[in-house]
Amino acid sequence: MADNADTGDRLDARLVRLGAIIVCGAFLSAMDATIVSVSLDSVGREFSASLSSLQWVAAGYLLALAMVVPVTGWAAERFGARRMWLFALSLFVAASALCGAAWSVESLIAFRLLQGLGGGLIPPLAQILLVRAAGPRRIGRVMTLVSVPTQLAPIVGPSVGGLLVHDLGWRWIYYVNLPLGAIAIVFAWLALEKDTPAPGESGRLDVLGLLLLSPGLTALLYGLSVLEESEDGFGSGRVLGFVGGGAALLAVFVLRALRPRALAPLVDLRLFANRAFALSSGLLFLLGATLFGAMFLLPLYYQQVQGHDALRAGLMLAPQGAGTVIALALAGALVDRFGPRWIVLTGIALTVAGTLAFTGAGTDTGDALLTGSLVLRGLGLGAVATPLTACAYRSLSKDAVPRAAPALVIVQRIGGSLGTAALAVLLQGQINGADGAGEPSAAALADAFNTTFWWTVGLSAVALVPALFLPGRPRETEDTEPPETDDGSSPASADFERRP
Repeated sequence: MADNADTGDRLDARLVRLGAIIVCGAFLSAMDATIVSVSLDSVGREFSASLSSLQWVAAGYLLALAMVVPVTGWAAERFGARRMWLFALSLFVAASALCGAAWSVESLIAFRLLQGLGGGLIPPLAQILLVRAAGPRRIGRVMTLVSVPTQLAPIVGPSVGGLLVHDLGWRWIYYVNLPLGAIAIVFAWLALEKDTPAPGESGRLDVLGLLLLSPGLTALLYGLSVLEESEDGFGSGRVLGFVGGGAALLAVFVLRALRPRALAPLVDLRLFANRAFALSSGLLFLLGATLFGAMFLLPLYYQQVQGHDALRAGLMLAPQGAGTVIALALAGALVDRFGPRWIVLTGIALTVAGTLAFTGAGTDTGDALLTGSLVLRGLGLGAVATPLTACAYRSLSKDAVPRAAPALVIVQRIGGSLGTAALAVLLQGQINGADGAGEPSAAALADAFNTTFWWTVGLSAVALVPALFLPGRPRETEDTEPPETDDGSSPASADFERRP
């Protein structure tokens, strides 16, 4: 498909049509990461599930998304991008049907993992298909199409989810993907040009690395999720077994990935030797934990403490998405002018300020205060994401970018999974300790949420320290590409002034 790409400046009808088809599929995947949050209260009541189990509905999906990203490029070369796109959409739709038919929280979690595998393939495949078709002169305008689903999902997802849960029940959170996904599959089947797989160019897949990383993270997350259910805490053999086993698998993965060898590792850990890339990645990890962890807490707070139904809870989350979209629209230009350091520090400060109201929010806290806080929080999160990504890529050579892209996605998604798991355990512990035995009162629930939100504030505040070491203002005289180091990356902050 790349060979036939029109390299002119005009966005012809064929390319616009391709973009519309790709966006349909990409929007489904992006929205599903946010639409589910407002359904967790209903799922928990129907299946009598604890918060430590419910968090897997969200965290498991994020974990599956992260795990499938590194194999996408290999699979597209090995089997063809068009074929993989149709496979990813089909898997996502089939798993959505299974999620809607789930008979227990355990079956729902299993089907969400399957759904995440399909959904995780969709965004990188969308970029591959569009970049190949666009040609170099149109790539900027075409890549804007890919960002549309990501920007709209935080606004549309919770609101649509609340409407579906309120009127049709939580299962329609998943069933709505069936007709939309079927339309996307039919259009893709008819309109996407066939491409020829190139198995010889795809290289070898690091299967052993995949078998170490995925089970290691899963075991670690599961050990954390059952921590609150164990009377002995970390002294429990079950907790120690899963946490220790997961940590051991991850340690072997790290040691193996750092050895010099011919086979490219699943995640190129040598990129983290670059200071700017390592700082940006660490902050993206914390951003993922703060963003997705709070997206687990916020709808539960509105439903369990303030007594809102799913529809109103979803609508109450929309201001955070709106703030994020506004910040994303402005942050790109600002970081080019002022550098990432002060933009990120400002974003973190806004995130902390936007979360503080929830550390003291009760059953009758006014909507105006919380809505304004969510706008601030959204502005902060959006202000952090773009500068960190730009800083990470800017510190690398062009040849290192393909290896950096999956690493950054994985880091942020793992942060989201671990953050969600940790906050769920903390909240469950606070609820278990409230009012002794029996159902806690609304006031006791509010106190439990307040304490847990303090942890999210702390998580955001911790990010201030590494953010101080990010590169400063870009050098206006820097016109050349930064020199490469031995690992294929450029020296950290090579195109930024080092200012205190």
